[in-house]
Amino acid sequence: MTEVFQTGVIKLRNHLKNQTSPYLLQHSEQPVDWYPWCEEAFARAKTEDKPVFLSIGYSTCHWCHVMAHESFEDKEVAEELNRNFISIKVDREERPDVDSIYMEACVMFNGSGGWPASVFLTPEQKPFYAGTYFPKYGSYGRIGFLDLLRAVKNRWQQDREGLLRSADALKGQLQEEQAFRSSDLSWQHLSLQAVRWFKRNFDEINGGFGDAPKFPMAHNLLFLMEYYRVNRDRRALEMAEKTLIQMYRGGIFDHIGGGFSRYSTDKYFLVPHFEKMLYDNALLLMAYTQAYSLTGKEIYREVARKTAQYIQREMTDSHGGFYSAQDADCQGVEGKYYVFACEELTSLLGESAGKKFNEYFNITGEGNFEGGSIPNRLNDDLEEEMLQEAEGDYSHTEPERLLPKVYAYRKHRHSLFLDDKILTSWNGLMIGAFARMYRVFGQESYLRQARAALEFLERKMTGKDTLFVSCRQGRCQGKGFLADYAFYIFGLIELYGGALEQKYLEQAELYCRKALELFEDREKGGFYFCGRENETLIANFKETYDGAVPSGNSVMAWNLVKLWQITGKETFREAAVRQLGYLSAFAEKYPAGQCFSLLAALQYQNPPEHITGVLKEEADLKKLRKQYGREADIVVLWEESREYERINNRATLYICRDGSCRPPVNL
Repeated sequence: MTEVFQTGVIKLRNHLKNQTSPYLLQHSEQPVDWYPWCEEAFARAKTEDKPVFLSIGYSTCHWCHVMAHESFEDKEVAEELNRNFISIKVDREERPDVDSIYMEACVMFNGSGGWPASVFLTPEQKPFYAGTYFPKYGSYGRIGFLDLLRAVKNRWQQDREGLLRSADALKGQLQEEQAFRSSDLSWQHLSLQAVRWFKRNFDEINGGFGDAPKFPMAHNLLFLMEYYRVNRDRRALEMAEKTLIQMYRGGIFDHIGGGFSRYSTDKYFLVPHFEKMLYDNALLLMAYTQAYSLTGKEIYREVARKTAQYIQREMTDSHGGFYSAQDADCQGVEGKYYVFACEELTSLLGESAGKKFNEYFNITGEGNFEGGSIPNRLNDDLEEEMLQEAEGDYSHTEPERLLPKVYAYRKHRHSLFLDDKILTSWNGLMIGAFARMYRVFGQESYLRQARAALEFLERKMTGKDTLFVSCRQGRCQGKGFLADYAFYIFGLIELYGGALEQKYLEQAELYCRKALELFEDREKGGFYFCGRENETLIANFKETYDGAVPSGNSVMAWNLVKLWQITGKETFREAAVRQLGYLSAFAEKYPAGQCFSLLAALQYQNPPEHITGVLKEEADLKKLRKQYGREADIVVLWEESREYERINNRATLYICRDGSCRPPVNL
């Protein structure tokens, strides 16, 4: 620990002071002698013969803040940690490789996991005990953090062999890999099994699946909509639509500023866990956009528009990149930023307008969250025209017209912490979302946004054909993991589909070949989390479960399918077949947990139209985009060839679908 004198005030600084992660910097002046994950920390643990305490979290995590305040800012806890442990703090978003290993250890110990993760390791990085949040003092049969530290210290000193045996056994479990075996069931059958699971678990009244808590899981909804498109199963679309509408109506959607919170703590989608994550909003943008594309209902365009507006004004760097997250807490209180009192709004808007606003957004005297009200529209009917296939301006109601004034008031009333690091993986998803919105809605600003973000990543976060994990204040951290490559390729493919510029397709192919080289296990199947350029840890998983975000393996399957369908290159088809075969074994065990894999398989078996356009001028490209750009895979040629000629010296289209090609036609 070092002491820094500033205007006569002594401040403690640990080894986190030069980090870029906002989460690590939040802990840089605590009395705990924190290290980042580094060789120096483990070398010191070996030299001093001490166990390692590993704390993993992220900057917008409510319970991470609680444990930090109760324990890590506490001198008594700090003294215990500094005397008997080497303490390491990890931002799970910058080091997802570390998080994946030790979260799995936490699940093995407890049956479940979460953040903050609190893990005790040997100096060789082997875990021997793990948990999540611990209060400083125990109560109701739950051990307190201080007592836990003392118990671990005593075991380390008195029963070292027992702890080491436990650590070795757990390391062996972490390193186990299931034998590869493709499922004997067809992807159509696996998709049907997943849909049946969703039908059994669907909440008919409130939307979503199962009971609280309810996570958006937008990729599940994308799968259900694709299943409807392919199989015309009306029920699959109805479940997706009901869920999308209820999420919009509830408090999980920010009716004042736009965007979605991470999940709902209740079954109604009313009371959210208030943090907003970039990845959730990217996936939900895709889901609402796809719902509009399928149904033409204006409500989905409106929700997508408001969510995109939120991203553009609050989550976008001046140079084009997208920030990671906004905090759930404000002044130490979860949700304080988002709730209102009735009289607060009548004072702001006037008695008559304020009353109408409160009624419209269900802001009441009794409140719905700790005495205040989360704006929502769960108790009233949506405007009928929003549920129809009609275009219009739905900001004409008086409460909607007053939103800018309430939004400005809320921004000045309190402030939210912003995690302004820029992550390659999540940016790839958001680039894909804006590109997809452009394809469906045709609004040029969405294409400009996607391009600007990609240009930022190209300038700051790529080197030749290598990706970095994160960037903040001009400093990039870590060589990319599978998810960074998979999501970045996804964004490039979607951007190519919108812009129809060859450079994006070429980049997607380049990074896909690099991902195959770095991460694929050609012998046993699948892609490893870490590649040949990443740090070697005690285990290296192949994540296949589609949780809050789709797994890197699922997204790589989709990428390979799309690159084969667009380019026709056999290399990508062979890799897609290998990857889908690998994933089928996991889809057989739990189909509903593999929805992005199922989405990739459905698209493999039911490809969209493939159009090769031999164009003459820029106007041809605009016309081609407008007529066919929403769903078709398009290849643009500006020069004729033997295979592709211009008919009548005009722009000519070669259209193929369902394994057969039609005669060429003029555009």
